[in-house]
Amino acid sequence: MALSAAAFAHTGAEPAAAPWRWSLEPWVLALLALSAALYGTGLARLWRRAGARRGIGRWQAASFAAGWLALTAALVTPLDALGSRLFAAHMVQHELLMVVAAPLLVLGRPLAAWTWALAPAHRRQAGAAARSPWVAAAWDALTRPLTAWTLHALALWAWHVPVLFEAALHHEAVHILQHTTFLGTALLFWWAVLRGDPRSPRGGFAVAYLITTLMHTGALGALLTFAPTAWYPAYEQAGGAFGLTPLEDQQLGGLIMWVPGSIAYLLAGLALAARLLGREDVTPTSAARPGLPRSGAS
Repeated sequence: MALSAAAFAHTGAEPAAAPWRWSLEPWVLALLALSAALYGTGLARLWRRAGARRGIGRWQAASFAAGWLALTAALVTPLDALGSRLFAAHMVQHELLMVVAAPLLVLGRPLAAWTWALAPAHRRQAGAAARSPWVAAAWDALTRPLTAWTLHALALWAWHVPVLFEAALHHEAVHILQHTTFLGTALLFWWAVLRGDPRSPRGGFAVAYLITTLMHTGALGALLTFAPTAWYPAYEQAGGAFGLTPLEDQQLGGLIMWVPGSIAYLLAGLALAARLLGREDVTPTSAARPGLPRSGAS
């Protein structure tokens, strides 16, 4: 998924005459198709082995499908090309990546499905590799809520510094890095806050990390909205579009980050808090569910 996101980096040097151009790079479409095909294959194999809706439920499969569609909308539709002319369109693209596609993909449990898509021998090898001490330690460190929160916050704020944002608009390699870090850190962040045990202290901290992310992303959106001047010369040179001045375009982009983005984090925080409160009196024994043969990746 991160490779797909990176491939659609657009630059300020793209022709302004084609804002409705679809991004139909064949090899990137192939990557998206491969991710969906592997998920479907793994899901079918898992359900044949354990029974329908076991291991990965229908709502989780639907979450992956919705996240995949959101990722495709951000990267394949004309929204990508429009982002080189409108800052607001660029913000819509980033919000789709970070607060729509990323949490839905995490809820879909793609690692489990992709592992089941492998041949049995390869599945066992993947499980053994995932259980190795150094892989487990590295994954645990990256998905700790504080670590994931910090990485995601740093990526968000750093890439909106004008000099870095401008570099991403004008240099394809830099924009590849920007999109990769946005999606990659968002996946880590949402994995950390959504995949933990709600009965554990870590589950309670996850709510706090969601609320503080709401606060700092909202603060960045407010800064963009109320800035007296446009921050990014590339959009001033583009001359605006759809009757918006560069400053109005930036204000609209700031509002998109501030309001819809904040609502997404708030709803996730409330849902996680309700889950935490609803399970705080459940013992580990009574909460246990029938297990499945595990591949080592979930």
